Amino acid sequence: MLQALYVLIVVLLFHTPSALAESGDAADGGSQSAPLTQALSLQGRGSPEVPPEACRDCGLRYYPPSAPSPQPSPSKGEGEQERRGSVEQGRGSSGDPFVDGGSHLSSDTRVNTARVLLESQRYAEALQILGPLIPDHPDQTDVRFLIGLTSSRWSQDPQLSDEQRLALLDQSIGAFRSILIHRPELVRVRLELALAFYLKQDDQLAQEHFERVLVGRPPANLVANVNRFLNVMRGRRRWRGYFGFSLAPDTNINAASDAEFIYINGLPFRRGAQGRASSDIGVVGWGGGEYQFPLADRWRLRSGFDLNHREYKGKQFDQTYAGVYAGPRWLFSRTTEMSLLATVSQRWFGQYSFNYDYGARLEVEHRIFAGLRLSGRALWSDRKYQQQKFLEGPLMVFSLAASYVPFPIVGVNALVGYQEQDALSHQWNNAGYWTRIGANVALPWGFSMGLSAEFRWTDYEGSWFPFTTDGSTREDQTRILGATLLNRAITVFGFSPQVAFSNQLRTSNAQLFDFQRNLVEMRWVRQF
Repeated sequence: MLQALYVLIVVLLFHTPSALAESGDAADGGSQSAPLTQALSLQGRGSPEVPPEACRDCGLRYYPPSAPSPQPSPSKGEGEQERRGSVEQGRGSSGDPFVDGGSHLSSDTRVNTARVLLESQRYAEALQILGPLIPDHPDQTDVRFLIGLTSSRWSQDPQLSDEQRLALLDQSIGAFRSILIHRPELVRVRLELALAFYLKQDDQLAQEHFERVLVGRPPANLVANVNRFLNVMRGRRRWRGYFGFSLAPDTNINAASDAEFIYINGLPFRRGAQGRASSDIGVVGWGGGEYQFPLADRWRLRSGFDLNHREYKGKQFDQTYAGVYAGPRWLFSRTTEMSLLATVSQRWFGQYSFNYDYGARLEVEHRIFAGLRLSGRALWSDRKYQQQKFLEGPLMVFSLAASYVPFPIVGVNALVGYQEQDALSHQWNNAGYWTRIGANVALPWGFSMGLSAEFRWTDYEGSWFPFTTDGSTREDQTRILGATLLNRAITVFGFSPQVAFSNQLRTSNAQLFDFQRNLVEMRWVRQF
């Protein structure tokens, strides 16, 4: 199993044609017209470490977020409808935001005036016209798109202060986000949202949206420009941070069997209530951060930490994890990177230290083409326990993950892994493997839904009598089903509410090692 996993990681990460990886879907997009490429045009090839000047003096020509396809000799009524042009009202739209539909005339002359002011780089005057139109204007998509576009372009005025620039970018992001809440399929809007995040140097979100734009098969020259933006962000990455919290009702906080009896030599023995399954409502918090110090053009020194705490009434089942890591990151090529990290971590159960690990982790990530990324991980650590010394020993974990975005509003992910742990007690030596698959989709009205399924198989060594009545080895199978529902339309300080549900079931041939568990988490997560 180990040898096969090694070979799979090496083949997938290093034997993909580089031209395909760098060009994304250029071959597919090259046959389409490219009216929007001026918005991301670059002056020459230049160094990949120099950010392209995307919006300053770029000569942007306005195009609606979803322009109607040219129609041969429309009737008078159809032509009038096309001239009215609102995305919300137009008929016969191709849905392809990279099709040049010609001039886009709104039913409101004020909107058309604002568009002319935008093209003339008279941004303040354009926003003065557009701002009052938001509350009840029928062409909401068009108005909000113009507001986002104007704010983004104006933010690049070198005479603005940093505070003014960030305020304009936040306004731009808010406008594009409000459109995508109801129309997540509009790739042009997502392109401008990605660009606003890029200009704000919020690279994690910019990368996510740029890659979803590439899946929309834009023209070839726009693909090349977006890939350069991705390369710039990859090279300039310095800080990364995350945090979150949730309420977590849990039907089995100690993952214990609810069996009332254990049978030894055919005789039943009643269990005490202390070791049985217990339910409670917990509070969960997590966070972490990382800094990358540049050592050379292709080398970075990564250092970071991760924290996770789960707390229940009475403190008996509280769980805390803290880990730190540090090591070099190598930008092997434009599509591949590696990191070799030294790791140290510790866990607490209840109010007492449970175990700690120290070891090393190898991470490899490779971008196959637009929308498809592979990542491999190999971990070795020496695990020490404070009290249960019989469990001490080395741990090895190998995993291969794939992330695929087939459409701008759909994401799919998959994971396979293998784990092997040795212990001082031969009985607790174990090896296992697992697989996971999940998908998420952005829906109208601000909703995003995710589904996942995970399966784990773990085999132990030695005799497990009396837990196995015949003295055979222990074999566990675990199934985890999950679902999430997020509403992007509700935002508090950049976070949106998410409900996550998990159903866990472990079956085992060893008594007292099976359990069922339902976990609900009401989270606040970063959206867009």
